[in-house]
Amino acid sequence: MSNFSVGFRQHDSVHILDLHGELDAHTAPELEAALQQCLRNGNYQILINGRDLDYISSAGLGVFMAYIEEIREKGGDLKIAELKPSVYNVFDLLGFPLLFDILPSEAEALERFARGERPTLPAT
Repeated sequence: MSNFSVGFRQHDSVHILDLHGELDAHTAPELEAALQQCLRNGNYQILINGRDLDYISSAGLGVFMAYIEEIREKGGDLKIAELKPSVYNVFDLLGFPLLFDILPSEAEALERFARGERPTLPAT
């Protein structure tokens, strides 16, 4: 059985979700519930800290894709920070850096939120 948990913190108006363990098809509903809770509470500035995320599967990546449009439609954004190289490689392989701000540090992500910066999306 995979081990996974989501911790909650807040920095100003940014809600930080700390991911721990392995995010896969069995544990993805935990992240989904955490994001739903943020949205229900009107929290649309969300930072995912992946410092302690050891593994992510396509099911885990799908959770990010399922919520980004709604978050941005409500004027917010979802940024990702502090991924381990092996986890970042999965995001990178699937083109996530084109759609999401994926930053090396939480501090950089918080600064981008403070400046209201979003990733520049490719033209369609």
